[in-house]
Amino acid sequence: MKKMIIGGTHSGCGKTTVVCAVLSALKKRGMSISAFKCGPDYIDPMFHRTVIGTEAYNLDSFFCDDDTLRYLLAKNSSNTEISVIEGVMGYYDGAAGGRGSAHSVSVATDTPAIVVIDCKGAGESIGAFMKGFLEYQRPNNIIGFIFNRLPKRLVEMAREKCEQFGVRYFGCLPTNPWCIESRRLGLVTACEISDIREKLAELGKLAEENILLDDIIRYSNSALPNFTAKEVKRLSCERPPKIAVANDKAFCFTYSDNISLLEQLGCEIEYFSPLSDKKLPDGCCGIILSGGYPELYAKELSDNREMLDAVKKALMQDIPTIAECGGFMYLHEMLADSGGREYPLVGAVRGKVFSTERLQRFGYVTMTANKDNLLCAENYELKAHEFHYWDSTDCGDDFIARKADGREWKCVHAEKTLYAGFPHLYFYSDISMAERFAAACAAYGEKNG
Repeated sequence: MKKMIIGGTHSGCGKTTVVCAVLSALKKRGMSISAFKCGPDYIDPMFHRTVIGTEAYNLDSFFCDDDTLRYLLAKNSSNTEISVIEGVMGYYDGAAGGRGSAHSVSVATDTPAIVVIDCKGAGESIGAFMKGFLEYQRPNNIIGFIFNRLPKRLVEMAREKCEQFGVRYFGCLPTNPWCIESRRLGLVTACEISDIREKLAELGKLAEENILLDDIIRYSNSALPNFTAKEVKRLSCERPPKIAVANDKAFCFTYSDNISLLEQLGCEIEYFSPLSDKKLPDGCCGIILSGGYPELYAKELSDNREMLDAVKKALMQDIPTIAECGGFMYLHEMLADSGGREYPLVGAVRGKVFSTERLQRFGYVTMTANKDNLLCAENYELKAHEFHYWDSTDCGDDFIARKADGREWKCVHAEKTLYAGFPHLYFYSDISMAERFAAACAAYGEKNG
């Protein structure tokens, strides 16, 4: 299995568009591909999944140590010819100390990297970007560049700059009408773009014409440092606990690895839609209310009274539940949108969620539990991240979240059968979270038949 990271100079430089173009072209060639996203992002893997037709994954060096990163890369790329790993923000951007960055993933997994430069409005300054990224840190594993929105008249200059700096020219992507749109929380999700497959096909054609795909394949690296496989102890119960996982346009932020780990533990996963279903899956022993965009579908969610009542009843019966960010918002009594309209929701969390003008408590955090709860014991630390423009009149106070710069705040409603709050969790950062949740679901199933 070969592997290559495609990073970028900064957020918005077009790396997702370039990656999707490359994936589409390689898929058209009939190659078997695995796709990954550096960092905690949910949306980019949705585009990868749409292109390649199979699951896509994350590689996050804040959540995971280097050994776990290598394990996950190997586990999720077995039986494929090439892995394409998309970077996060700028190539060197991440948490304090560089963890979480594409650069750290590249070094940990011994993966060569290509950096995407947005060339709109630039000329000779393109060389300054190249020189800066090549010299900022060493080793950096950067072997070349792809030039996004590069005018044809500057192609030869870009080639010459690559030769000057001793790296490879991997091609360009000209300005085109098929770029992937953004919103303030990031990219629009793949399912929201009506002509997404046509766009991806056109991007693939552009990549075939302008990006040196053969060179990307040729210079990809098959080496992977040694790692230790993670041991997962399956549940010992008569029947596998069924976990109901919210999955629709409103709730779509779920890590593939979280689901696969629960399945390895012996859980059965059944997806449901809080938007369109009228009840929870029959016989479910646990609930995961994923993050997403409930604010975009507030009226539909509020109007589906049967599902709201079903979820509230299940929580009152102490069914083990994880509700993250958008799922946490869904549990509130009320959602107030930016126009002042209010929508009644589940009502398991007192108070309302409301829109704000800027990101709230953005980034990676380490959380310490104030008491024993569904996922961990008192004083135990869990890693998490937040990314939302919304806030709550009752964020909870059962964990203390701390950032690397010393800021801290109370968050999360946590009980023996509940984790509900804005912070998102990644189970491979601490497998014991998944083990405790799965065990609680199994116990619920045994108690309630």
